Amino acid sequence: MHLTRLIETATDEFKQKLTTYCEKMELDRLTPSLAEAMSQGLQQALSATGVMALRTFLESYESRADTLEVGGRVCRYKQSSPKRYITPFGPMVLSRRLYQADQGGLAFVPLDRQWGMEGEFATVEVRESVLFSCALVTPAETVQLLEKSALFQPSATAIQHILEETGVWLECEGEDLNAAIRPEDALPEETHVLVTSLDGVQVRLDEAGVKQGRPVERPGHPTAAETPTCFKRAMVGSLSFYGAPLEEGAPPERLATRYVAEMPEEKAVTLKARFEAEIRHVEARLPPSVKKVLLCDGERSLWTYAEETPLFAPYRRLVDFYHTCEHLADAAEALWGAGSPQATQWYEAYRHQLLQEDKGAQHVLSSIDYYLRTRRWSKTRRQAVDTQRTFFQRNKERMSYAAFRRQGLPIGSGPVEAACKTLVKTRLGRSGMRWSWPGGQRILQLRTYLKSDRWDAFWKQYKRRWPTHYELAA
Repeated sequence: MHLTRLIETATDEFKQKLTTYCEKMELDRLTPSLAEAMSQGLQQALSATGVMALRTFLESYESRADTLEVGGRVCRYKQSSPKRYITPFGPMVLSRRLYQADQGGLAFVPLDRQWGMEGEFATVEVRESVLFSCALVTPAETVQLLEKSALFQPSATAIQHILEETGVWLECEGEDLNAAIRPEDALPEETHVLVTSLDGVQVRLDEAGVKQGRPVERPGHPTAAETPTCFKRAMVGSLSFYGAPLEEGAPPERLATRYVAEMPEEKAVTLKARFEAEIRHVEARLPPSVKKVLLCDGERSLWTYAEETPLFAPYRRLVDFYHTCEHLADAAEALWGAGSPQATQWYEAYRHQLLQEDKGAQHVLSSIDYYLRTRRWSKTRRQAVDTQRTFFQRNKERMSYAAFRRQGLPIGSGPVEAACKTLVKTRLGRSGMRWSWPGGQRILQLRTYLKSDRWDAFWKQYKRRWPTHYELAA
């Protein structure tokens, strides 16, 4: 390709388009309307110039051979065929030479292979913009966004096609893709603590499920045991890197966080495997001096999983402090009554002890036991108190908040709880949304790359998909 010729051709095209546009404008006095019109004219000229220049550039690499050898087969030139592409500058029609073996079969288009467009209708830049946007907003909103901010405007159907095609690729690549992406991470050098966490959040699925809760009974509306949608629990894992605290008792600074997320699955097998793979990768790169913590809410299944998984044997374990405070508040209300001054006083006193004293959880239990012995209780109130006592008894060894604070360790699982909202619920939990497993998972996968600051590493792997050469026949 002769670069000087390309530049001259593009320059002439831009001049012609902008001149034609400006001839219709009144340029005597600058006004807001004139500035807006000029901006629109420049956009139109840039679009036309970009399309023309890209087409000229690509055509200069078109094969002129009568035969090509492709995969051990000799293919002969058959015909030229135009195809419409979506480029960063707008739609472009490009005529390409088609080759085919004498015995028939699929046609081969060398130009498409050379610029990575076999089977594709949108350039790699367009695909990245579409996928990045869809990781944040819906396809319909992506259409609106690109109409206002880009020279290309793919339809909702085209956007959905890009999403589905990428989703199939993501599913085929599986964990191999994540294994290729992880080494690209730059872990914070000043990491003092690694905190791992798990949590779940309900997602509405487009599948039948048993209704939960008491059915709504309305005259003339018989209730059914099945509903066309159901809610199941998607899982999120986080690995957060914290620096050393600036002063004693102060919370450490969170430096970075990596996420994994999976749509609902029995026992979250896939999520746990990915979570453990992330942990092993990080552990191999961090110095031995880094402290390791497993920090979750009080859900029994999560701690059972931790107890049964050797990977977490060296980890210090803690129940999220703010989750514990919710149970402490419930215990206060069960003991004294909702909104009573005694409940507030008891809650504040024992919240302080949990934060400041090594045996804070035991003090909570002792206080609850004292009132259980010395007061008479209705059956309902007794059950409420027993429920909260069971929580503290079961988790007291994972409530070392005072010791954690002295050592500059986090006591809250905020990153994973925030991820349940920002990574899953914000995108998948909008009003009326319902998801298939593949549809939801492809969005979650894209969002984890985005939220984990791994988008560029992911895109680097995406662009390595295509074969890039063929051989001329002898």
